[in-house]
Amino acid sequence: MISASKEIKCVVWDLDETLWNGTLLESDKLELKPRITEIIQTLDSRGILQSLASKNDFNNAMEKLKEFNLEHFFIYPEINWNAKSSSIKRIQENINIGMDTILFIDDQAFERDEVKNSHPEVTCVDAAEYMDLIEAPCLKPRFITSDSSKRREMYMADIRRNKLEEEFEGPDETFLASLDMKFDIAEAKEEDLKRAEELTVRTNQLNATGITYDYDELNGFRTSNNHKLLICELKDRYGSYGKIGLALIELTNEEHWHLKLLLMSCRVMSRGVGTVLLSFIMREAKKAGKTLLADFKKTSRNRMMYVSYKFSNFKEISVDDNGKMLLKNDLSEIQDFPPYININIK
Repeated sequence: MISASKEIKCVVWDLDETLWNGTLLESDKLELKPRITEIIQTLDSRGILQSLASKNDFNNAMEKLKEFNLEHFFIYPEINWNAKSSSIKRIQENINIGMDTILFIDDQAFERDEVKNSHPEVTCVDAAEYMDLIEAPCLKPRFITSDSSKRREMYMADIRRNKLEEEFEGPDETFLASLDMKFDIAEAKEEDLKRAEELTVRTNQLNATGITYDYDELNGFRTSNNHKLLICELKDRYGSYGKIGLALIELTNEEHWHLKLLLMSCRVMSRGVGTVLLSFIMREAKKAGKTLLADFKKTSRNRMMYVSYKFSNFKEISVDDNGKMLLKNDLSEIQDFPPYININIK
């Protein structure tokens, strides 16, 4: 039985004797393992990313994958002669996910042990168990949303953007302006709730509290007169990044609004949009004649969110026994929205 401590976000495949029978260096006449195409397509449709860590010649391996019409399923493939642990590290850094959300599948115990020794959080699976992948609970997300079903396509668009950025000569803001970014902010609708739950479960780096909410809890907040549940989407000339931000605001106090949850997908960190939703909420609270409180609880990965709060002039006023901070902003200073982003309030 394949098990993991967290829901898996990326499956990293070996090639020889794992994806196909045989060794590419020894023979060009290779056959895919039974049902491999079906398994890869199923994982892709669930929004689970896939990559490769294989000791092979890159061009030869990619040509063989093209013959099998599989090359487009794998993002950031690492096909080289390096240690598999270093390949997985590069994949993890490129995708920007936690090591504990990666599953590595390889036929050789030595390779699995080498990865496990360097990255104990990675789930390592013997290639003999590949048929079990589809039914493994850690690879069966509770919801398959429109965003998750297009996740690979959105990452491929990110790769094109990043390549353009590397080639661009000029100030960062000029490049960001060239993307023609549009940031939509709206009160969440019922059809947004599956994605909203997914965001609370999947987002770690830019989640102010680390709290997760399920569909029913979020629907309760959505229909409550005492709360605002906001969701946002980022688009540019390459397409949509999907629904990438969520905020939950409690409105019960006469003097202040209370920001109970703020999160932003780590995929948009480099686009300079991290504080846009926060600045919008600050403006709305000020219009309503309120101050703004915000909850923050430090986790192993959300320091960037704390920096965003401090940069936005929030002050710490208390810490409870569980380490949850209460921050306050008198709203005397509110940052302008970045000039290279068009804000659209729906």
